[in-house]
Amino acid sequence: MRIKQVVPSLVLLAAFIFTTGASAASKEEINAEVRETLENFYQQTSAGKHLAQKAEGILVFPSVIKAGIGVGGEYGEGALLVKGKTVAYYNIASASIGFQLGAQARSQIVLFMTDSALAKFRHSQGWKAGVDGSVALATLGAGGEIDTETARKPIIGFIFSNKGLMYNLTFEGSKITKLDK
Repeated sequence: MRIKQVVPSLVLLAAFIFTTGASAASKEEINAEVRETLENFYQQTSAGKHLAQKAEGILVFPSVIKAGIGVGGEYGEGALLVKGKTVAYYNIASASIGFQLGAQARSQIVLFMTDSALAKFRHSQGWKAGVDGSVALATLGAGGEIDTETARKPIIGFIFSNKGLMYNLTFEGSKITKLDK
């Protein structure tokens, strides 16, 4: 087989393994993990908490697992909160090729700052970051404040672990799909 035929097959295989191999959590488990993740997030950044209070909707993925050996993928489940109430459940998945070895877990939060950004997301049949909406990845500047330009974006994303915010990651290429729960 030629390399052009092998690569897409490996990507599909990795995506299949991560989406079917991950155990689906119950609504109650997801809700509890979302609450815990938000509490942790608010403790890490008061600026993030301030933005979250202004957001029209908050999409929280408490644990996104990324793993790979040459071919990799990531998967996580979470919930969309509007006015503090869970309105729907989603998963996030992506696949990748390249030098990679190992695994990591992280939390991801997406703030929809405008009604139109939230509506477009909610009415999509599978939302792809970077295609259906650009997610401005938040970074903290001096004094723990979020960059003013980022704070004005309609969709703002945060990626963090138990060690704090992570800056060198991206949402681009991740597909978010509504779950029937």
